[in-house]
Amino acid sequence: MRKLFWLLLAIAITGCATRPTASVVEVPSQITPALAQGLAQIGPVVAPPPTEKLYAPLAQREPYAGVQVRRDVRYGADARNLLDVFQSPQPQAGQPVLVFVHGGAFMRGERRTGDSPFYDNIMLWAVREGMVGVNMTYRLAPANPWPAAQQDIQSTLKWVRENIAASGGDPNRIILMGHSAGAAHVAQYVAHPQFHAAPDSGLAGAVLLSGIFDPVTAEVGPPLQAYFGIDTAQYPARSAVPGLVASKVPLLVAYADLDPQDFHSQSGQLNTALCNAGRCQGLYKIMGHSHMSEVYSINSSDTTVTNLIKQWMDRLR
Repeated sequence: MRKLFWLLLAIAITGCATRPTASVVEVPSQITPALAQGLAQIGPVVAPPPTEKLYAPLAQREPYAGVQVRRDVRYGADARNLLDVFQSPQPQAGQPVLVFVHGGAFMRGERRTGDSPFYDNIMLWAVREGMVGVNMTYRLAPANPWPAAQQDIQSTLKWVRENIAASGGDPNRIILMGHSAGAAHVAQYVAHPQFHAAPDSGLAGAVLLSGIFDPVTAEVGPPLQAYFGIDTAQYPARSAVPGLVASKVPLLVAYADLDPQDFHSQSGQLNTALCNAGRCQGLYKIMGHSHMSEVYSINSSDTTVTNLIKQWMDRLR
């Protein structure tokens, strides 16, 4: 079964790479029947607590064997300008760097809460795969509206470029990964050159999981307005879609089968725009997973999401 999964995934990714298309590639799920039943009961909603209850038993707990962790490293002046660095205790020089930007509906979210295994799980997977992991927090709306998060990503990437070699990381091989509001922030960073930490973004690639990319067409509500403002006349200039189309940064765009509809629509809109411009990079629908399970499953026995990321990263080399 696992060999079949890898074969289907490789065919899907290769097919999209050689034949640009706006079609959605459905990534086969490895979710167990019990987890699938639990996710189906939760439904297509953003529900961190009940989803965490399902996935926490699958996650590693501290202390983490074979991983060195530096927490609460300051990259800026604000109280939330902190990051954690995960690395091998004896790292080899020149490792890729995975920088993760959490979600939280623009108004909340943490890189880690209490003793939760999330989002340490993403960092542990990065180290296991021969990378250095950097997990950041950023300023939140409404006190810090657009473009505060992009400025914080810029500051984080400047810190990474200046300091990550000491942890074995290659400052020229940075992958920026965002989920939910974090994916929106990553997209905004890539799309608007005024925020770039280095020429041409300073990135080797960007992973966008279940993001909002265009406030013009997104569902209007308090979270969107808290970050992008209530003046809709500003929304076209704050859309990430034109800048992503113009950018040369390789993108992995994916969303979850059980995501709320807006995430389906936003990902589809971005994919169509990229394909119309001759930059189709593939759009992946992670079957069986929900908005939260797609990231909570990382570094567990369910490798649905991480296999997709690994296959995409192999294409960057």
